[in-house]
Amino acid sequence: MNELRIVESVFIKSAQGISDSLDDTVSEVVFLGRSNVGKSSSINALAQRKNLAKSSSTPGKTQLINFFEVRYRMNEEDFKVRFVDLPGFGYAKVSKSLKESWQKNLVEFIERRISIRLFIHLRDARHPHTAIDEDVEEYVKSFIRPDQKFLTVFTKIDKLGQKEKAKLKKDFPGAIAISNLNVKGHERVHRVIFETIFGEMSDNTTQSNA
Repeated sequence: MNELRIVESVFIKSAQGISDSLDDTVSEVVFLGRSNVGKSSSINALAQRKNLAKSSSTPGKTQLINFFEVRYRMNEEDFKVRFVDLPGFGYAKVSKSLKESWQKNLVEFIERRISIRLFIHLRDARHPHTAIDEDVEEYVKSFIRPDQKFLTVFTKIDKLGQKEKAKLKKDFPGAIAISNLNVKGHERVHRVIFETIFGEMSDNTTQSNA
């Protein structure tokens, strides 16, 4: 069987906006999410590096766009992508000028960055229908390009009962639910990332968490 695995994940740099970002020669996976959705821990779990993305006990503290280089390996061949961690949205405890600056920089980055291939929208499985999440999805889908994809990923799925999980699956049939605690659903996310950027994988390809 062909095995897809991550062999390296490293932090590259932080940027304030598109003007001081990295060059756009490597395909990027952008992570969007509310400030308390568990974005940093999800990126760390997917990248298989405990402290790659720095989490904070203060929601909204991450103010920069953070770039990470992730190297996949399959059939002894390496494939390089970038994970991009965007500042969390929906947290009001910041100054008005800073919030306006965030919005301007983020809107420009999200809409104009040509190397973005996949938007991963992290949503809290316990609160699946929040208005701000609905607004963000509608906003991104309003300008998404034909070569880009939008994926909804629900975090904290381990905190739901079976009935709640079934309802979530029914309400969001195209979404993926993950548990960073039990390492569930990650292989499906990796498959979407790989296939979006590098093309279809064969059915006998497996994912490894090694």
